[in-house]
Amino acid sequence: MRIERAPLVTTTLGTTRELVSFHFGVPGAHGAHEKVYVQASLHADETPAMLTAWRLKQRLEGLEASRRVRGEVVLVPVANPIGLSQHVFGQFLGRFESNSGHNFNRNFPMPPASALVERIRPRLSATDATHNTRLLRAAVREMLGEITAANEFESLRLALLRHASEADIVLDLHCSREATMHLYTSPASWPAIEPLARYLGANGVLLATDSGGQSFDEIHALLWNEVRALLGDGTPLGAPNIAATLEHRGHRDVDYEHAERDAEAIVDFLIARGVIEGKARELPPLVQSATPLAGSEQLTAPVSGIVVYRAAIGAMLKAGDAVLDIIDPLTDAVTTVTTKNDGVFYMRRAIRFVYAGAPIGRITGATAFRTGVLIGA
Repeated sequence: MRIERAPLVTTTLGTTRELVSFHFGVPGAHGAHEKVYVQASLHADETPAMLTAWRLKQRLEGLEASRRVRGEVVLVPVANPIGLSQHVFGQFLGRFESNSGHNFNRNFPMPPASALVERIRPRLSATDATHNTRLLRAAVREMLGEITAANEFESLRLALLRHASEADIVLDLHCSREATMHLYTSPASWPAIEPLARYLGANGVLLATDSGGQSFDEIHALLWNEVRALLGDGTPLGAPNIAATLEHRGHRDVDYEHAERDAEAIVDFLIARGVIEGKARELPPLVQSATPLAGSEQLTAPVSGIVVYRAAIGAMLKAGDAVLDIIDPLTDAVTTVTTKNDGVFYMRRAIRFVYAGAPIGRITGATAFRTGVLIGA
């Protein structure tokens, strides 16, 4: 195992932070085997992801000692040292950067596709897709290295992107407020990610090519699509980057059993991909079929009051089923919120008092009906 420490730009006198990454296998080995990048807790308060990454690091150390790592794996268990330091009156604020208000997992800056194509065009092959794929990824890393970060926040984003820029597979580990195990990926990545969803026992899979937020996992596939469109059919290019966001249940689901199970699922996935030598477990059945993110129903509170959930997280609901009640203790009014979708109640807010219009939960749906930005702040 090799450890790298990337210092972040110092924004304030007397304050320094670094991004620590752990590297397994042989750098450049992905000529024959894939390179995988895994990061955890980009939203710094999403601790279940960090615990899973810690357990995964232990497993990878043992696998490398047994000479079973064929490809290259880069692991960043603490992807957001800035957010880890943000506490206000005892409340952990790890989702947004306190200086700017920016969400740590939105609007990631990638080099423009047009500039990338112009840079690599003279060296492109008319027949070798693998050559062109490696050329493109190297150019992305090169162009990211030419950007000068103005502050700590920007330097963190650039450091993460540089680690992931040459990876064949990008896994971004998160969690939700209160949730069942679920994941987000693109339709292009889904065939490759499906075995991981099976190993994880994902109770929801949400598909979108462009959810509108330019989140970390999504920008890699989006850039690939833009480059492919500019190159046209005459220039071969390998399969798009495989990328997914894994939601390791809810904020409070921090325990050894879940972390062990999820880390083993990722290891089995890497074995199945040939990144790690060995025989993967037999694929379990897919718990739930993939559904479009545009088909997920976003529940909002019609009134203010005390929330009493009537449906359990992970429950399969039918249209018209009661999801929760909102109680007004002043008038005794009880407002029941029902679902319009048949689907899995995969995520809900941890708060139990809401204002009118507050988001309170999400339910998968097989039919796309939403447009525009599909993810929240």
